Amino acid sequence: MQPELLTQYTTKIIPELRAQLGLKNIHQVPRLEKIVINCSVGSQADRKQAVEDASRDVGLITGQKAMVTFSKKAISNFKLREGEPIGLKVTLRGPRMYDFLMRLVKTALPRVRDFRGVTPRAFDGRGNYTLGISDQSIFPEIELDKIKRSLGFDVTFVTSASSDDHARELLRALGMPFRKPAAAQQKKAGEQPDQAAA
Repeated sequence: MQPELLTQYTTKIIPELRAQLGLKNIHQVPRLEKIVINCSVGSQADRKQAVEDASRDVGLITGQKAMVTFSKKAISNFKLREGEPIGLKVTLRGPRMYDFLMRLVKTALPRVRDFRGVTPRAFDGRGNYTLGISDQSIFPEIELDKIKRSLGFDVTFVTSASSDDHARELLRALGMPFRKPAAAQQKKAGEQPDQAAA
């Protein structure tokens, strides 16, 4: 069964983006190619156990087994040897990618305390967006009483967009709740007279 978000993209978002961005060819419309989840546990004292715990949590969140990443060289200051496991990586494509994005946007992000939207500036200049998540407990798949350690990770959205502006419009159409800086500035401007009157 095709994910709901993928159906929405093919039937509704593609025509809207094509008209909004003024693209002549339908193949020029930006699309989401993959989502990469990257997690590091290199700072933990018991790295081996930390990697196992992180692998279980990331597997529950993404629905896919994580690939362990290893250190490329030894660093004595960090008590790190070459070839030691230091992190995890998961690459999502196809239906799983859209399922994860739907759960992230609709369920996980709204559970962040004092959530006001994600920053619209974290693009790399090539149409890719990276979102930092500081705690895995925002995902409903994780049982709070089974969390052994706090786990932070980066989520990178790789798109086919040729520019950051096109990628931003694509992610916004897919439901990414970007922060609105203009509205925030207007709100501050509106508060200033009240503060002066007080």
